[in-house]
Amino acid sequence: MSIKVKRSRAQPMSRLLGGRGELAPLMRTARVIDRAQQHLRAHLPEEVREHVFVGGFRQGKLTLITDRAVWLTWLRYEQPRLLELLHQLPELAAVSGFTLKVRPVRPIKAPPRTVRRLSAPAGRELEECAADTEDPRLKRALERLAAHARPAE
Repeated sequence: MSIKVKRSRAQPMSRLLGGRGELAPLMRTARVIDRAQQHLRAHLPEEVREHVFVGGFRQGKLTLITDRAVWLTWLRYEQPRLLELLHQLPELAAVSGFTLKVRPVRPIKAPPRTVRRLSAPAGRELEECAADTEDPRLKRALERLAAHARPAE
């Protein structure tokens, strides 16, 4: 059985990202979403700015994502004003409404650090072993372990 290598030709970036390229529609959509995000952030009240994100654009509807239900309620009341605001930009004139979603952001909690302590006699034993050891790497490792027996300063 033989395996034949399929030789694919690399396409230049200008062709992929250009007018009729495969990635061109995706890049245009990404630019529209970024522009909408910047425009909304510039015109939203200070307390709301960090809680509203543009999540997508599909079938004339702009998806707005917020981290709390209170901001979602605020967005529902402000929809007409936000639509008017977005229609100021020519590339967003096609926006006919919003899809509103709540996606809570849960910060990553670092596990609590547990500091281990050795008893003083165990620390002395490790220090004695380190003093009797000739291998420099092993000696440093034993000294580091013995340091856990020292009182916290």
